[in-house]
Amino acid sequence: MGSPPRTLPAWAIFLSILNFYEIDEDDDEGDVEMTSTADRNRWLALYVLCTGVLMIVLDVTVVNVALPSIQTDLGFSGSGLAWVVNAYLIAFGGLLLLAGRIGDLVGHKRVFLGGLVVFTLASLVCGLAESQTVLVVARFVQGAGGAATSAVVLGMIVTMFPEKSEQARAIGVYGFVASAGGSIGLLAGGVLTQAIDWHWIFFINVPIGLVTGIFALRLLEDMRMPGAGKGADLPGAALIVSSLMLGVYTIVSPAAEKGWGSATTLLLAAGSLVLLVLFLWREAVAREPLMPLRLFRSRDTAGANAIQALVVAGMFGTFFLGSLYLQRVQHYDPLKIGFAFLPTTLVMGTLSLRYSERLIMRFGARNLLVPGMALVGAGLLLFARVPVHGHYYSDVLPVMLLLGAGVGSTFPALMTLAMSDVAPQDAGLASGLVNTSAQVGGALGLAVLATSASTHSSSLTKAGKPLADALTSGYHIAFVIGAGLVGLAIVISLLLRAPRRVPSQAEDAVAEATEASGGIAPGSQESPAQGSPASQGPPQASAQEPIEAR
Repeated sequence: MGSPPRTLPAWAIFLSILNFYEIDEDDDEGDVEMTSTADRNRWLALYVLCTGVLMIVLDVTVVNVALPSIQTDLGFSGSGLAWVVNAYLIAFGGLLLLAGRIGDLVGHKRVFLGGLVVFTLASLVCGLAESQTVLVVARFVQGAGGAATSAVVLGMIVTMFPEKSEQARAIGVYGFVASAGGSIGLLAGGVLTQAIDWHWIFFINVPIGLVTGIFALRLLEDMRMPGAGKGADLPGAALIVSSLMLGVYTIVSPAAEKGWGSATTLLLAAGSLVLLVLFLWREAVAREPLMPLRLFRSRDTAGANAIQALVVAGMFGTFFLGSLYLQRVQHYDPLKIGFAFLPTTLVMGTLSLRYSERLIMRFGARNLLVPGMALVGAGLLLFARVPVHGHYYSDVLPVMLLLGAGVGSTFPALMTLAMSDVAPQDAGLASGLVNTSAQVGGALGLAVLATSASTHSSSLTKAGKPLADALTSGYHIAFVIGAGLVGLAIVISLLLRAPRRVPSQAEDAVAEATEASGGIAPGSQESPAQGSPASQGPPQASAQEPIEAR
């Protein structure tokens, strides 16, 4: 057997060493022997899932590092080059929600593997591309495969690890991979681009995807949830995919090129919102909805997704503009930029992999949000005072440490909270929703922060300011806006901690009667065969009980 690819098997070993399951000292030896194999397989399955996610997360930032080489080799114009990124983002952001729901209907394993095959084959085509058209089309297909692979992973994790302590630990691993993969991609992209050429940023996905697929076939169970087979709402699917794709396109193209106030941007944004409203109306009246709106009745689920969108908006734009500051003002090369962000990754990994479970079980997911986001906000405000002639250890490193600590404690708690009230038959949909909120939040944040920085820098340049001073001042504005978005997320988090309304005795009586009648409310003429909760798997009552990890 040939030697495995260097990057991810080493990474999988690293995860295994840091986060392999532990057995309490007072466990009975016989019980350990009976359960150790099953436990080992579950944790290995987790690492397989996270390897697939890491490959997709890495791809975004690796490509960004290689864009100048791609432009030179294939002759892209400045506006044409943007479509190497935009084609991927439109497909990825537009299909996440649908892919998650399809996972609930036909099986999470099938969707994960199908997406992995599409992503791997599209990566091969990207690496072989010798024309602009082939590369852009392959990137769109690659985004579709990436959406299918990543959309169902969080839903699979919460199903594989129902026990709250193990679930918190598993989500910590996933959270680290999903959030730290971007900074690792900067380092990997610099190495591959400088050591070989840009084609290998795509070719490296082929052996990784192949190995991941083989282990996924062996270790993953086909998780088709109770109630699957319902909800194949084709008009709803067309509406939500059109809305999300049009929305992402509006953000990454006309808004970025012509500004948010242009007629084209406003018309396309309005079209996206109209399609979203039509989708919500369709789901409210559809007999078998693609996305049951009951998912949004959970304050934890809705609040966690809103918080994540805001935090990612502030963070994603900051990482992008922080890289530009290091490159254009401090004159770092891509490899040096990757090393500059490495402390963020290390701190994030330490908290996510080793301490997130203990923190969530000790303090509750809700109570971790405000301190974690406060660290993120402090890091962004500290970044907003970085000088033109700054020094890494005194001006940049403290920011990286604060951001790593904040993200490492916030994101595992957010993901735990987002999935805490979700019924098993909606796990894939909720997982897709978490990914969608992060993707749309990141795209919006990047557009707003980059536009604000560019506008301010241009005005200063026209006024006669030196370029480095103008750029740095523009980045300061963007970092302050990012901190403001995180501050808004903190406000929402405080609202989540407010006491919940206690159901009245009448409401309790209705709930008990509904449960006793198999999920049919008293007076209802609906039968289980007609799409009642009884026909869609276990009732959600258990999800409303107090959960230790919230």
